[in-house]
Amino acid sequence: MSLSIGVDVGGTKIAAGVVDETGEIVERVRYSTPATDVEAIAETIANAVRDLAGAGVTSVGIGAAGYVSSDRSTVLFAPNLSWRNEPLGQRVSELAGVNVVVENDANAAAWGEYRFGAAAHTQSAAVVTIGTGVGGGIITGGHLVRGRGGFGGEFGHLNVIPDGPLCGCGSRGCWEALASGTALTRYAVERTTADPRGGAAILAYGNGEATGLAVTQAAHDGDAMALGIFDTVAHYTAVGIADLVTLLDPEMVVLAGGVSEAGNILLDPVVEKLPDVLPVSDFRPAPPVRLATLGNDAGIIGAADLAREG
Repeated sequence: MSLSIGVDVGGTKIAAGVVDETGEIVERVRYSTPATDVEAIAETIANAVRDLAGAGVTSVGIGAAGYVSSDRSTVLFAPNLSWRNEPLGQRVSELAGVNVVVENDANAAAWGEYRFGAAAHTQSAAVVTIGTGVGGGIITGGHLVRGRGGFGGEFGHLNVIPDGPLCGCGSRGCWEALASGTALTRYAVERTTADPRGGAAILAYGNGEATGLAVTQAAHDGDAMALGIFDTVAHYTAVGIADLVTLLDPEMVVLAGGVSEAGNILLDPVVEKLPDVLPVSDFRPAPPVRLATLGNDAGIIGAADLAREG
């Protein structure tokens, strides 16, 4: 059986695993990400690969947050890791002595869900990752859509509200600025500041701070303000999904990422609102929207499988 190594490079941790052809992780390691030092990060990734490399391992895929070149070798821009035109694939290949390909981390996670998770058995899917930001991946005809320059799937920066809230990219009104974990926290701060009594449950869970986790915990308890915040996030999530459906008409939409771990508190209102914001929904039913099933392993599994496929 062909084995491949997948590596998920995050801002705080580097997780890697040996993945078989069924999508099963048979061995794994985890390291802390060494700040933003490019050489140290490449060496840590290489150490993880060396720890896992053995008989039967034929390929290595790295999922990295940022823009990745179309030849799958260079991280062109990764703001959280301060990478600019970083030849990550070549560096790790030279250090570890194996062939390496690099993927955008959201694309890798999307591919994992398509091949082995919630979107398995479909031919087209849009996987939306909702975490600190909004990203994802597009699969159509059984192929990952990378685009001309490798930037396909960066739909967190679709413009939803012209002149809306400022996004981290510098534009205003991006989907990410309205439906991400960062947006959820912003809504919580605004609303608990305006109405501390109404936000008491959120503030209690957050030890006086309006955090995303506190909102989720309060929402699970049925708190009105917390549920209202999720309703706002769900509205903008549905608006963005409607744009994707209008453009791509996928068989399925999958919600992944940290915010989606709130489960049905987010999913149910998204499903309810989607027909209201989807054009001509009376004649074109909305596709099913599902929660991701692979969790934090999706990036490892997807990166490994994409490397195996070549």
